[in-house]
Amino acid sequence: MTDVFKTISYGSDHICLPQVVGSSGWLECGAPAEFNQNVSVQTPQGSALLLTCVELDQEKGLEMRKWVLSGILASEETYLSHLEALLIPMKPLRAVATTSQPMLTIPEIETIFFKVPELHEIHKDFYDALLPRVQDWSNHQCVGDLFQKLASQLGVYRAFVDNYKVAVETADKCCQANAQFAQISENLKVKSTKDSYHFFPSSTALLYKPVDRVTRSTLVLHDLLKHTPSSHPDYPLLQDALRISQNFLSSINEEITPRRQSMTIKKGENRQLLRDRFMVELVEGSRKLRHVFLFTDLLLCTKLKKQAAGKGQHYDCKWYIPLADLTFQTIEDSESSPIPLVQDEEIDAMKIKISQIRNDIQREKRTTKGPKVIERLKKKLSEQESLLLLMSPNMAFKVANRNGKGFTFLISSDYERAEWREIIREQQKKCFKSFSLTSLELQMLTNSCVKLQTVHTIPMSINKEDDESSGLCGFLDVIVHSATGLKHSLNLYCSLEVDSFGYFVNKAKTRVYRDSTEPSWNEEFEIELEGSQTLRLLCYEKCCSKPKQSKEDGEVTDKIIAKGQIKLDPQTLQNKDWQRTVIAMNGIEVKLSMKFNSREFSLKRMPSRKQSGVFGVKINAVTKRERSKVPLIVRQCVEEIERRGMDEVGIYRVSGVATDIQALKAAFDSNNKDVSVMMREMDVNAIAGTLKLYFRELPEPLFTDELYPNFAGGIALSDSVAKESCMLNLLLSLPEPNLVTFLFLLDHLKRVAENECINKMSLHNLATVFGPTLLRPSEKDTKISTSSQPLSMNDSWSLEVMAQVQVLLYFLQLESIPTPDSKRQSLLFSTEV
Repeated sequence: MTDVFKTISYGSDHICLPQVVGSSGWLECGAPAEFNQNVSVQTPQGSALLLTCVELDQEKGLEMRKWVLSGILASEETYLSHLEALLIPMKPLRAVATTSQPMLTIPEIETIFFKVPELHEIHKDFYDALLPRVQDWSNHQCVGDLFQKLASQLGVYRAFVDNYKVAVETADKCCQANAQFAQISENLKVKSTKDSYHFFPSSTALLYKPVDRVTRSTLVLHDLLKHTPSSHPDYPLLQDALRISQNFLSSINEEITPRRQSMTIKKGENRQLLRDRFMVELVEGSRKLRHVFLFTDLLLCTKLKKQAAGKGQHYDCKWYIPLADLTFQTIEDSESSPIPLVQDEEIDAMKIKISQIRNDIQREKRTTKGPKVIERLKKKLSEQESLLLLMSPNMAFKVANRNGKGFTFLISSDYERAEWREIIREQQKKCFKSFSLTSLELQMLTNSCVKLQTVHTIPMSINKEDDESSGLCGFLDVIVHSATGLKHSLNLYCSLEVDSFGYFVNKAKTRVYRDSTEPSWNEEFEIELEGSQTLRLLCYEKCCSKPKQSKEDGEVTDKIIAKGQIKLDPQTLQNKDWQRTVIAMNGIEVKLSMKFNSREFSLKRMPSRKQSGVFGVKINAVTKRERSKVPLIVRQCVEEIERRGMDEVGIYRVSGVATDIQALKAAFDSNNKDVSVMMREMDVNAIAGTLKLYFRELPEPLFTDELYPNFAGGIALSDSVAKESCMLNLLLSLPEPNLVTFLFLLDHLKRVAENECINKMSLHNLATVFGPTLLRPSEKDTKISTSSQPLSMNDSWSLEVMAQVQVLLYFLQLESIPTPDSKRQSLLFSTEV
């Protein structure tokens, strides 16, 4: 039965219910509950994730049952929609089967849809019985009888599994023989939970749903039992249901797993698929999208061919390397051909187009213009997302064959690169012999990828189902507490990554905790999320003090000691309470706490009730009180950053420690005379974070609420002369404290960008960081979303943020602001105290 669990991947019907990961692979949520056991789960990337939690009292455990059952109900609803999509064409196919022009014969229909009506009836009865009990919930509510009854009907699944292979082969054969049935098969509509519909790729993909479902039957029961006290009437019933499910799965385990993941090769050996991913290959300076398959004995790189009408997927082999011959190239081994980098401006232009097209699609869905307009927009969206997928990764992952011929993939995350290396190296320990495939064997292997693949679609939003989460937008507060389990004293630091628009970005890193087996950072970071769904943690050993190490693929000398990841799910995070968790990886445990604020609320400008401070106080009030042209906090932060932060990689982009930022904020607000001393002792990223926080918390943006709409309109002008005239006139219309402070900051940011080759902060990067901070309107001019999904990706808001970035970038790129030099000098460097 263990093998079944290993092959389970997250499907479209997985319900994420975080606080901690349960045995079903679901992140369980709701109440801020904690558990007294270690729970291991298989992640979508194939790595093990272990969360250790503390004891939970019985009352919270009983409350948790409701949240688990709510997730089961949602999962059942999705599963029923998949079964219903299969049943929709069955009746008309039967009706025409006895006519003179049948589409399919009666035996073919019965083979393809074998036991599907029975499965639908079983799960419909289960759902209808469970729903009212959950709605009328109490801690004494019983559901064990329903699960016991469901388990007793698993025999229907035995019949379905026995027929599955024949059903799929029959469906494929009928698609090839009948174009009309092929069209029906490829346009099956599945109802989402929002009373809308999305198309499923094929009938054969839907036919796998019951096979996938039956492998999950024990996982649900494990979760329920975990939260059911042994004294509860449900406990013996759930135990009995679990026993039945385990026995059933044990009997069919060997039939399900090989059917999905392996193929027979000569001499009766078994070649299994370990993992497959879409990746970008660098070929003679050009980026090419590939589907890469890692088998137990070789790495296969393929190209997905375009589908012709009525035909299924088809792959062409580009190259393969037996694992016994595969090596990872270092900088010294490979030719020093630079990776063609794509400018940040181009990447952001793609994001803007993607957000605009998504907006257009949502608007068209609310009109009655028909599906043709939406299809055209979806085609444009697919083109832009494909381009972004190709252009965004810039980290090399290089492999070579025994003849030294190298191949380069481009990926976006050190996490993913380490993951591929680990699984290949582990498998290489079992591979001792080199071999070569004949052209026929290679063709058979490539053809098998269509059925063996676990990743069926290119990772783009256009391929997501309508009811899939589009991720979180806002700010995630993360505290990295400590690490335990190190066997030797190390200089250790942690790096945090989140996904954005389909690829991963490094967002923060802790300080290096030196020479310790139990580092204790207790550092808090604020990470901005752009449609993010996953947080990754990487632990590095700082190796700069050791002899120079081999730099594989251009990797920094720092060595990855451990890595892990967790799903970011709205159902837990919108509680707005700190959620504590432990990520266990390679024997090392890292303790984290997380708290999420959606963009709508985290970006609200909050006027201070205490007008004697500087944060949340109007800028003219601060400058008048200080008798200065530029607020003292701005001057002091800029001076300290220019003193020791100009060469800091990611200055203003990498998050500073939140506790340090709050300490500086309190010192400035209380007019602490020792603030300069504090700043000299703090990490420069905390000072940069304090400066950003000051501008973010202004009760009115630096560019003012009144002029903000005009700036947004001016930047959209197509005529360059008209744009310049408009933008400069608007800028010079700002109140004097706002204008002078902005010009002071502008000069500083330009000086930061002059060190771009060292600090990696271009004008565009700086505009991305400061644009929303300086321009975002205050609450009275902002329409806060109160929809039922406040945490979902809001493309309208995304477009507005990007416009704010463009406004600041425009002024950063101007060589000079045409204000009288004498006035500008006197304004900026006034000695008034």
